[in-house]
Order: sequence, then C-alpha cells, then structure tokens
Amino acid sequence: MSELICEFDDSVAFLTLNRPEKRNALNETLVNSLKKTLLEIEEKDDTHAVVIRGAGKDFCSGADLSVLQKVTQADIMENLADAENLMSLFLTIRKLSLPVIAAVTGRALAGGCGLATACDIVLASRSARFGYPEVKIGFVPAMVMALLKRNLPEKKAFELITQGFDFSAEEAEKMGLVNKVFEDKNFHESVKSYVSVYKDLPRSAVKLSKKLLYQMDGIGFDASLQIGAEINTIARFTKDCRDGIAKFLKK
Repeated sequence: MSELICEFDDSVAFLTLNRPEKRNALNETLVNSLKKTLLEIEEKDDTHAVVIRGAGKDFCSGADLSVLQKVTQADIMENLADAENLMSLFLTIRKLSLPVIAAVTGRALAGGCGLATACDIVLASRSARFGYPEVKIGFVPAMVMALLKRNLPEKKAFELITQGFDFSAEEAEKMGLVNKVFEDKNFHESVKSYVSVYKDLPRSAVKLSKKLLYQMDGIGFDASLQIGAEINTIARFTKDCRDGIAKFLKK
C-alpha cells in the first residue's frame, strides 16, 4: 500500500497522506514521496493547484514513533540529515510555482502542524486541532519557527512554541494560521469549491505572485519595490497577461 496517494480532479492535484493507522505520521519514505511527487506535479502544465490532506480521521500527527526512537540512537550527522530532509520538504513547498493548500481534518500536531503551516493556504474542518507540542518532550519546533515568524506576532509565536498546547481551528483562523474554517459534514466539497478558483486564473500570474511574495522575506522596502518592478515587467511579457489585457480592452 502506497503511503502517499496522488489523484487529479479538474486541474487540481490531491495528495493524500495514507498512513491512517499511524495517524499519517511522517517518516522518511513519506517525506521523500511528498517531495518527489510535488516536483513531478510542477512539470504538468494542466495542473493549477495542489491539496495535501490526510487519510482517515487525522491530517498528520507529526513524526513517526520509529523516527523518534532513531533520534536517541543516531549520531549528530545522522540527525542533521534527518532534519534537513524535512527542511527540504518545506523548501519544496515554498519554491513550488503552484499554490499548495493544506486541507486539515482531525489533528495536525508537531511536524504535522509544521507541514500544514508550510503550505501557502490552510483550510480546516471545524473540529480540527492544531499544536506544536515538541517542548513537552524536550524537543524544539525549530524549523517551524521560520514559518511562524512570518505568520504570527512574535509574542503569540513564543506562547505557542514554549507552552505546547493544542488549539482549535477557530483559534488558528483568528491567529492567521488558517485561511478558512469549513463545516465537518461537507468539508471535502468545500475544499474543492475553494480551490477551484485557481483553474480559472492565469497560471503564470499566480506563479509570479507566489514567487514575489516569498522573495520579499527579509529584505528592505527599497529592495522589495525593485523586485516588484522586475516581476511586474516579466508579467507583462507573458501570454496570459497579454491575452488578459486584450480581453479587458474589448469590453
């Protein structure tokens, strides 16, 4: 049985973490499969968005128990390689030209919550629960901090990572970690409806918008404006932009 299922529906790729008996916990195989599949989807011209979801009740409970056991037995270089493997997944999501959407049901905890946070958009069922509980076992949600610093006020981020409590989908939405909360009963239909907007948008414009938004991380105002001017110029030469302008002028 594959630990990752990839399905396509109306120009959207749905990636399902398929370890329901393990609450879709992350192991090396699943992380590598996600990276490989995302890069393959990148090459498909007819795909406009990616949705990551979990099979069964939960989105993802974090690291697999076997991974945690290995942590205490591995040397520093082995542990670094393992950490960098997850890091490269987060970078793959960030650098992918397509929007990557997390569709969270049940629990998204620890590395699972990190995976959701790494996505461009997070949609949650009303009963979903989130949390970064690593501190409770003496661990640190270290790579997630790079994401939280870009999503939350510093004091709220500090509270989440140093207390390790879980919180509801509604609380996550108020914080800005979740874009939309949908009712449990029709969650998957609501996700499909929400994501369908991308099939009608010019892929090049979405791609350049994502690239520019994240490229502005950590640089000054002047540099941000300069990059914006360059991306603006590039967009003008795309077929999507020229077709869109022509269509608009005909109205």
